[in-house]
Amino acid sequence: MIRKKKWLVSVLSAALVLGSVVTGCGTSSTQATQGAGKQMKVSFDPGAEPKTLDPQMSDGVPEAIMEMNLFEGLTRLDKNNNPQLAIAKSIDVSADGLTYTIKLKDTKFSNGDPLTADDFKASWLHALDPAAASNYAYQLYYFKNAKEYNAGKATADQVGIEVKDPHTLVLTLAAPTPYFKSLLAFQTYYPVDQKNVKANKNWNTEAKTFVSNGPFMMKSWTHSDTMTLVKNPNYWDAADVKLSELDFNLVEDHKAAATAFDAGQLDGLYDPTPEDIVRYKKSGTLKQAPQLGTYFYRFNTTKAPLNDPRVREALSICLNRQDLITNVFKGGQTPAYAYVPGGIPDAAPGKDFRTVGGNFITEDIAKAKQLLAAAGYPDGKNFPTLTLLYNTNGTHQLPAQAIQDFWHKNLGINVKLLGQEWQVYLQTMQNLQYDVARAGWNGDYIDPMTFMDMFTTGNGENQTGWSNAQYDKDIQTAKNTADQAVRMKAMHDAENILMKENPIMPIYFYVQNYVMKDNIKGVLVNPMGDFDFKTAYLQ
Repeated sequence: MIRKKKWLVSVLSAALVLGSVVTGCGTSSTQATQGAGKQMKVSFDPGAEPKTLDPQMSDGVPEAIMEMNLFEGLTRLDKNNNPQLAIAKSIDVSADGLTYTIKLKDTKFSNGDPLTADDFKASWLHALDPAAASNYAYQLYYFKNAKEYNAGKATADQVGIEVKDPHTLVLTLAAPTPYFKSLLAFQTYYPVDQKNVKANKNWNTEAKTFVSNGPFMMKSWTHSDTMTLVKNPNYWDAADVKLSELDFNLVEDHKAAATAFDAGQLDGLYDPTPEDIVRYKKSGTLKQAPQLGTYFYRFNTTKAPLNDPRVREALSICLNRQDLITNVFKGGQTPAYAYVPGGIPDAAPGKDFRTVGGNFITEDIAKAKQLLAAAGYPDGKNFPTLTLLYNTNGTHQLPAQAIQDFWHKNLGINVKLLGQEWQVYLQTMQNLQYDVARAGWNGDYIDPMTFMDMFTTGNGENQTGWSNAQYDKDIQTAKNTADQAVRMKAMHDAENILMKENPIMPIYFYVQNYVMKDNIKGVLVNPMGDFDFKTAYLQ
């Protein structure tokens, strides 16, 4: 998953709400910290060393988990995944849904610098600056002229972000956005201390220069090893923060993390290996929560023979997704025969977007062979060897091997596997230096748009080289109206195009598998895969 990362509208399906609060387990390692002074310490494995902890530049799940505990936006999601006022003291919305007048609380950054409206504006413009090349710039396109500024067709002062005074922001949107208050809780909308940025160009790379505004602040950071967070005394709601310390294990090896958990050296981790999922499920240790996400593979559509839609479809429909889930992933996931997962409301009350849209993928080996032959590769003859890229943090090698076997057995295609550590893997995909690449996406809010707009032309998260003018038009139609019937039809039409041209190959819809000690209470796990420790405590 690149993510992300991430966020929800106020109306959430009951199934998703059930997974919002984590209950975990306790051992001597955590209980020992509860002695004098009620010191409470928790250690957790978010999955990897972060690529960056500049919230305007990050787009991965490990980064999102760390950042949501270090930072806070104008809103923050509660245990029911509804956006609540956080740094914002009040949010007034105009009748037409286009203007948001936001008053800020009197708050400080972790180093004591005052947090002002200018910090929000400068942070957001940094993400939109074409020179920054932020993959998540498009999450700010909701502001008037933001997309134009990011494309070099408007100036920064034309973007709909106005600072009225140090504690007042006036935001003008390009179109009504029903889930905008939830977006304000998303990482790209976090404020960064501009005074610190000017004094320390690489402020987010070391603990001594790292400044944030959330419930925790960074005490130490040993790269690719551990990161220690402590309670932020300057946080406006510090009285509600119970943990004195939150330690992140940054080692990518999930098997090693499970070993540390078993030995009582780690209090929790997410995404165990398939073998550990089976083991923890048998022992009753495994925990599951709903997760709004899709596990898929990207095709580099700029390279032959993957520039042929027939080849891409053949590679997709020759798989057996349920077999992969049962025998390889072993996590109780749901096969994905489309891209957008279930759990998102459609236009009509009580209807689900996925149910209304139906399935697009019908697995059929005979048809796959016909498509490959029509593309000029009967029985895989003369088909070049493909390289399948996956990231080594997590459990992605075994499914890559299984898909390698499916393609060789069913289509006569030879495949090489290439595993890369998280940061290198992200860069390889961004630079289109791959053939086929493992990917994943967690929703940023409960609306199909969180999955759909990433595949528009030029979007930093597209990373397939694919472009379709009608798809872009459908997405723009959905963004330019508040009429839910029009919005949903446009996004159904767009998904139809996406799944007919197959720049991606969906595999399954996520479920959140994790383990956590039973005496750890109050951790919020949202359906985007985030772990919020603000209200965590030890029992």
